[in-house]
Amino acid sequence: MNNHARKYFENTNNLLYSFLVSLPLFLLYEFLIIISQPSGDAIVRISVDVWIKTLFTYLGVNAVSFSLLLVAIIGLFILYKERERLRELKFIYFPVLILEATIYAIVVAFISQHLVSFMLNMAASDPINSLSVIQKLALSLGAGLYEELFFRVILVTLFILIFTKILGKKWAGITAAVVLSALLFSAVHYVGSMGDAFTLGSFMYRFLFGLILNGVYVWRGFGVAAWTHAIYDIMVIAFLS
Repeated sequence: MNNHARKYFENTNNLLYSFLVSLPLFLLYEFLIIISQPSGDAIVRISVDVWIKTLFTYLGVNAVSFSLLLVAIIGLFILYKERERLRELKFIYFPVLILEATIYAIVVAFISQHLVSFMLNMAASDPINSLSVIQKLALSLGAGLYEELFFRVILVTLFILIFTKILGKKWAGITAAVVLSALLFSAVHYVGSMGDAFTLGSFMYRFLFGLILNGVYVWRGFGVAAWTHAIYDIMVIAFLS
């Protein structure tokens, strides 16, 4: 690895770049949801987003407004915490981060190419085909953002802390966390009224996808993992359409 590549990986593997590169995903997702369903009903949303928005509603606050406020507060905290890095922020890194995520998404597609027949079989009855292009794009961006936030940032991080303490070795804790989170990531797609019908093929496909995303998150952080997920979903939707 040359010196420029080493500096790129070292400088971008932090909260500041993860937050800033993932911020467009949040803003685009909310914007596309609003213009595709102006009534405000949660007709097309990512399950994790629905969970979060439902919780906000139970607390008696406007879900979207509170989400924007929460992101703003988190953003200000990160900008303050990373204020030293902020002075040396390199904007050229952002398109490179998205390019990096695109490469990972292509690798994921290549690894899972033996499951293309499964995806084609699923497409015939998959309700996503009845959605508009804007709604499909919104779902892709939302999956990248909210599913990575919940399954990677929250679950993987929490499981790493728990299993490292239980097993006594960090590598063992990371391994256990990555595997368990991938299992839960796959399983949640079959839960609830909107869940898919369970098949072993689809479960293993999503488990493999979750493993790869967990690895990307542990190695490169939330921002790259979120964009990898979003770009991969866009590729799949384009392939199935």
